[in-house]
Amino acid sequence: MVVALEELGKKVHLSFLSAFYGNLLTEKQRRALSLYCEEDLSLAEIAGEMGISRQAVHEAISRASSRMAEMESSLGLAARYRQMENGLEQLRLMIQHHDYDQAEKMIDSLLAWDQEDQNGL
Repeated sequence: MVVALEELGKKVHLSFLSAFYGNLLTEKQRRALSLYCEEDLSLAEIAGEMGISRQAVHEAISRASSRMAEMESSLGLAARYRQMENGLEQLRLMIQHHDYDQAEKMIDSLLAWDQEDQNGL
C-alpha cells in the first residue's frame, strides 16, 4: 500500500512538473510520460502503445524526470507557483474571516514577492 501511494505521488509530481516543463522534453519523452502519468499505463502497456521496448520506455520516463528536475532546480517555476497558490489561499481565508487589514498586508506581500521574482529572472 505504501509503495502504491509513493508511486501515485511520483506520478502526480511528474505530471505537475510536466505542466511547466513538458514542452522542453522530446516528443517521445512527452508521450511516454503522458501515458505513464495521465493514462496510468504500465511500462509494458506503454511499450506496446509506442512500439518500443519496456526498457526504452523506462529510459524515456527517467530522462524526462531528470530533465524536469534539472529545470525546476534552475528555474523553480513549480515551486513559485505553489508559493503563490498558498499565499492566495491564505488571502482567501482572511477575506472570508473579514480580516481585511491582514488581507491587505498579504496582497502587498504577494505583490512584492512577485515583483522580486520578476526582477530575479
